[in-house]
Amino acid sequence: MSATPAIELVLLAAEFAARKHRSQRRKDRDATPYINHPLAVARLLWEEGAVHDPVVIAAALLHDTIEDTRTTRRELEKHFGRSVAAIVVEVTDNKRLHKQTRKRLQIEHAPHLSRQAKLVKLADKTCNLRDVAASPPAGWGLARKREYFDWAAQVVAGLRGSNARMEKAFDRAYRKRP
Repeated sequence: MSATPAIELVLLAAEFAARKHRSQRRKDRDATPYINHPLAVARLLWEEGAVHDPVVIAAALLHDTIEDTRTTRRELEKHFGRSVAAIVVEVTDNKRLHKQTRKRLQIEHAPHLSRQAKLVKLADKTCNLRDVAASPPAGWGLARKREYFDWAAQVVAGLRGSNARMEKAFDRAYRKRP
């Protein structure tokens, strides 16, 4: 028996993301495998956000592939279709820009993202807050953690209205601000 197209899309996205991120590690003290992050983003959408759109879940799994690996939009379109690729592109930072410029642009662009991209971005920011609170990047002091929380809240302000459950999850994570 073969999987439904929706399940197949999600499983293929998970496999693709795992392959692309295979040598990457998070910057936390334990250097956890990077793939844990996109998996957490997808799971948060599914479980806490009640987002069951396979296109959004696949995009969540793939959300950092263009930004952090040698993956191209064309490659994502070929394997996962234009809809998934478009969402990933919407949430991708241009790494050629200075970090402060990228951060400012995330705040400015957030209100203009598609609803699907807002969901992925909201889940990403929520997972990042949870990670910073529980296991921050090595060397991050209190001021840096607080700065990250406050910046994430600015980004999320532009995403509000997309999913009340996801917004509540973000707010719960934000309340754990160091």
